[in-house]
Amino acid sequence: MSRTVFCRKYQKEMEGLDFPPMPGAKGQELYDSVSKQAWQEWQNQQTMLINEKHLNMMDPFARKYLKAQMEKFLDNEPFEQAEGFVPPEEQ
Repeated sequence: MSRTVFCRKYQKEMEGLDFPPMPGAKGQELYDSVSKQAWQEWQNQQTMLINEKHLNMMDPFARKYLKAQMEKFLDNEPFEQAEGFVPPEEQ
């Protein structure tokens, strides 16, 4: 049986991540409060942001920017999206 968590994005019990997505306390917090579905959706958004904004992940400011966008995404707050992005349901 898969592990479940109360997902902070969807506000309901959902399948949890298999392991913390990053080291440290932040990784554990995400592991405990983010569903597998929400994390996969964030990964897709993150990839689009990195590509469109040409972010260099060696740059501490780029990592800080992505972390802030991740928090907004997971908390259902407005976050930056790739400019040409149109959600599939709106196409």
